Amino acid sequence: MNIQSPPRLQVENITRRFGQNTVVDGVSLTIAAGQVTCLLGPSGCGKSTTLRMIAGVDMQDSGRILVDGNLICDTVFRVPPERREIGLIFQDFALFPHLSVSENVAFGLPRGQAGRQARVDALLERVSLSGFGPKYPHELSGGEQQRVALARALAPKPRILLMDEPFSGLDERLRDGIRDDTLALLKEERAAVLLVTHEPHEAMRMADEIALMRGGRIVQQGAPYNIYNAPVDREAAAFFSDINILRGSVQGALVKTAFGEFLAPGHPDGSEVEIVIRPQHLKIDFDRGGKGPNPTPADGTAARATVVRSRFLGRESLVEFKLDFGGDILKATVPAVFLPKPGTAMWLMVRRDRCFVFGRKV
Repeated sequence: MNIQSPPRLQVENITRRFGQNTVVDGVSLTIAAGQVTCLLGPSGCGKSTTLRMIAGVDMQDSGRILVDGNLICDTVFRVPPERREIGLIFQDFALFPHLSVSENVAFGLPRGQAGRQARVDALLERVSLSGFGPKYPHELSGGEQQRVALARALAPKPRILLMDEPFSGLDERLRDGIRDDTLALLKEERAAVLLVTHEPHEAMRMADEIALMRGGRIVQQGAPYNIYNAPVDREAAAFFSDINILRGSVQGALVKTAFGEFLAPGHPDGSEVEIVIRPQHLKIDFDRGGKGPNPTPADGTAARATVVRSRFLGRESLVEFKLDFGGDILKATVPAVFLPKPGTAMWLMVRRDRCFVFGRKV
């Protein structure tokens, strides 16, 4: 008989209020050993408060938290933070300036523990800091300090690691490499990881699962691919990329637009909807004597538009158009250099399977 083990971290319907303000509202999460979950959302949405309650430095008003199926905190019972076997990494790294690198990494290990120095040396080697043991934090770069903080957090082999915006203080050129190295080490250590970030790129790069948070609640949760390609609403789509919006009314389960009719299943006749299109899903063709291109059925109807402006962004070009029909301004991205002059007439098409139809919020 196969008995499934409980998740490493289980957060059940936790809520936190400050006066009349509900900062965290019924948040639930489960994270398995070796899994990285990103709590993603804008500043002030309750991410860090959730992290603090799991760590034990703040108390929830309702709900409970379990580790490996064992209760560590509800509104009556509370295991102290130092006994939760939870590691913490913050944005400022919080290294002890008066301790060497080796002493910082060894800080959470009991003195006299067998293999203490071996564990420190192994972790420093794993984060590419062999030979840095005698140095002090002020002698290190930001990226090196971040790796020391990671080694220190992992030294006691915590069952759970909480990371609060740990890469935001680093030079942008260093971030991707350090993120990849960090992710490899986290997977190797098999801790359950909850990473708080406001950067969609970071969440997509590191997470096995993303929990998208807004206004104290988790509004959508799932694998990065699913979150990106099946957003729950317009705001969720916009959090991951720029979007274009076409508005219209539903008649006979259809919405008329410059690109022809769109299906609007689940939306009653007369209701107002928004059709969301990402800039990379607009296809561009030159105006051929007013006849336009020959779109495939998946592309729907071609819409004529005029270039407003174009900019080269390095890896791609961003072109803004004004639709002849309706006058909406739409943005399209094109790989490499594509800089048509303002006033140039072109045709736009969009794949229907790349669009999202949401009810319009008043």
